[in-house]
Amino acid sequence: MLGRLSRVLAVLVGLFVLWTAGAGPFPSLMQRAIFVAMVICLGLTLYPLGAGKRWRPLGAAVDLAMAGAAVVACVYIAIHHDAIMTSLPWATPLDMALIAGLTLTILEVSRRAVGIIFPALVSLGLAYALLGHLLPSPLNHRAFDIYFVTETLYLGDLGVWGMLTGVAATVIAAFVLFGALLLHTGGGQAFMDLAMRLGGRSPGGAAKVATIASGLFGTISGSAVANVATTGNFTIPMMKRLGYPPAFAAAVEAVASTGGQIAPPIMGAAAFVMAEILGVSYVRVMVGAIIPALLFYLSVLVTVHIVSLHRGLRAAEEDELPAWMHILAPARSLPIVAAFAGLLVAVFIGRSVATGAFWGVVGLLGAYFVTNVGRTPPGRMIRCLVDGLADAGRGLVIIGVLLAGAQILVSMINMTGIGVVLSSMIVGLAGDSVFLVALFVGIVCLVMGMGLPTTAAYVLVAAVLAPAMTTVGVEPLAAHMFVFYFATLSVITPPVCVAVFIGSGIAQTNWLPAAFESVRLAAVVYLVPFLLLIYPGMTWTGGWLEVLDAALTGAALVLAVPGLLGGLALFGNRAVDTAVYLAAIALAVTPHWATPLFALGLMAWGFTRRRADARNGTRTVPEHAP
Repeated sequence: MLGRLSRVLAVLVGLFVLWTAGAGPFPSLMQRAIFVAMVICLGLTLYPLGAGKRWRPLGAAVDLAMAGAAVVACVYIAIHHDAIMTSLPWATPLDMALIAGLTLTILEVSRRAVGIIFPALVSLGLAYALLGHLLPSPLNHRAFDIYFVTETLYLGDLGVWGMLTGVAATVIAAFVLFGALLLHTGGGQAFMDLAMRLGGRSPGGAAKVATIASGLFGTISGSAVANVATTGNFTIPMMKRLGYPPAFAAAVEAVASTGGQIAPPIMGAAAFVMAEILGVSYVRVMVGAIIPALLFYLSVLVTVHIVSLHRGLRAAEEDELPAWMHILAPARSLPIVAAFAGLLVAVFIGRSVATGAFWGVVGLLGAYFVTNVGRTPPGRMIRCLVDGLADAGRGLVIIGVLLAGAQILVSMINMTGIGVVLSSMIVGLAGDSVFLVALFVGIVCLVMGMGLPTTAAYVLVAAVLAPAMTTVGVEPLAAHMFVFYFATLSVITPPVCVAVFIGSGIAQTNWLPAAFESVRLAAVVYLVPFLLLIYPGMTWTGGWLEVLDAALTGAALVLAVPGLLGGLALFGNRAVDTAVYLAAIALAVTPHWATPLFALGLMAWGFTRRRADARNGTRTVPEHAP
């Protein structure tokens, strides 16, 4: 019964998102309150208290009480939204009771969904707001009573109903629905087939298939864990069947899936939050992520290629690869083309991003039904639509609850001013050094992300530490992209590397060797964010010469570092090869227009020689290569 109820609620959430994306959202507080109430009720059915235990009846009673408290608190806001926004009412004991019940429910659902760390951080923020005036300077603040905290959290759009919740209830929700429907109407399999055709026959072909497929899938899923769980169920067994070590197979899938969160056009949920924080369009964020995303996947493909040459990893068999005619068949390709055409056309003619996602869904479903009429039973097509709506609703539970909780914490940070204090302390310790500030921020992002989903890690670190980077002169989009990048990498960074855990489970191997393989495959990826600080063109800031300079610099770096670490032969002499690689790396990180061209020239010459040696039968990866 609970499973059926959760499916019905998930479909209702999906329909609510679809309706408001097309017809336009309700007034802001009403939209956010309805959304929060729906995802909380759905979350309580997906993560029931005491499931499978003898005391489940008590857990069911607690769940009903929390659902009732959350619904009453949200309905109260939906009914009185106009008065709240126009008269700014004073808090009453009823308001305090309502926000207490809602906050506890949000924290409990987030605990069940993602663990104890996130609700503990939010609770710490609330405790600091109420008791921080008792701390010594500079961490103390002026005292806030419970009435003022209630007004901030509940009776306005700065607390629970703030910007993060608004983004979750509109833009992010629309894109989650778009991605879910695209996958359920055949988009996921189409991307997998295309990846197999593009990379399957080259050295290490199965690993390259995993990389390309995970990148394509990640552009519409935006979740590293979901990406591994979906594409990994196909790519990891294929790699193992071809003789790839299980730990390597799990690592390839985990690293490739992680990049999907920073890959346009549909990035992780944090990208939409970034656009709202910066006050820019999502298109600007998407464009700014193009070069870093391309460098991410270029570095992974190059590293996989070098490791495959060294280990003699096999390519996929020809009979395992789908035919081009099958891949490009109208029933498979037209829905994807129509979906992205509807999305991009709507956005570029000035419609909102959420409306663009709606028209993408319209194009997708229209093309899907037209191309499948007579080929697929109507019941099956309807079932795909319902499954997509349900998956979108379930996917929005974690996003909605986390962003509502993060909004509580961010509002407390802003109210107390602790973010400014911590930023000033960081800048003081770093001595205005951009590199030291960035290094500190990157480490904090990795640590925070180990216990939190990427979106939550980005929001919390961006609220406190991104201002420290802008204070020392980093351009705001570059600073936030830097934070976003490192928050993304946390899912493959030991010791808490969630994407690696999922991949290792599918590969049936120990997670620790897979984690080390992941770090090795992503070694150069940890360096790419620092190029954002050196070259403004990395985020398409400035003229086309600056953008070209950044792209060439990044390409030189992601080619040279794997070549150096993997012992790839360029000239046949180990010392000369090492010197060339080191020179290319040094030149790539030197901010001068001539250096990346010179570095790429060296690399191009070396790879030309390598190809000539390969034709003559010369070994490209020496026996002593790591």
